[in-house]
Amino acid sequence: MQRLGWMIRSALFFLWMTVTVMPWALAVVLVSVVMKGTPLYWMCAGWLSTAIWGAKVICGVKYRITGMEHVPTAADSKAAVILAPKHQSTWETFAFPAIMPHPLCYVFKRELLWIPFFGWAIGSLDMIHIDRSKRNQAWSKVAEQGQQHMAKGNWVIMFPEGTRSARGEKGDYKTGASRLAITAGVPVVPIAVSSAKCWPRKSFLLRPGMIDVSIGPPIPSVGRKPDELMREVEAWIEAEMRRIDPEAYAGR
Repeated sequence: MQRLGWMIRSALFFLWMTVTVMPWALAVVLVSVVMKGTPLYWMCAGWLSTAIWGAKVICGVKYRITGMEHVPTAADSKAAVILAPKHQSTWETFAFPAIMPHPLCYVFKRELLWIPFFGWAIGSLDMIHIDRSKRNQAWSKVAEQGQQHMAKGNWVIMFPEGTRSARGEKGDYKTGASRLAITAGVPVVPIAVSSAKCWPRKSFLLRPGMIDVSIGPPIPSVGRKPDELMREVEAWIEAEMRRIDPEAYAGR
């Protein structure tokens, strides 16, 4: 019975997202003709906040944040950072624009632009969409556009594992975020997220519970090597994951 309840609530949640994203995305596409940059970003972030709110109200997925003092405030518009979060779920991709005080520039595969409505909306924003089959060109685009966006006051967000990892598991931490941080001379902010407790990867079933988002102290990049810097990011995130979700790592 419990699982059936989760299934019904999850179906209602995805219906909620579908019903709300279509008019919102069309409005964004139309408005993008005359409005660009930060105002358009916050218009899109409004729908993401609505989606996170829907997950809470419909499915009982709550969240709490610690460590917000480790990121620059909204008033500090020139303090650029690169966010490097743990990636377990779709939840955090929706939640960070609703949580963070600055516009975020996501680095994502270009195939997401083909998703009706959602892809149309993000295609009008200052994001970095790459072709993963062309690695050298992809990195050049990340380095060039990442620095441009950060110069305008945006923060770049990159998931070091690249793809979502299962609860209690660790993916392969890649050096894209640390390379960009060193190139731009900005710090990396590691973030642990226990989202798989409520919304596991490759699943449409949301479960009630509390997601912890723990933001770590910025790690300086100046004078560092990409591998060394990413190992420090990885060590902080994985240690923090064991603290905020000990049940997932029991016996490991």
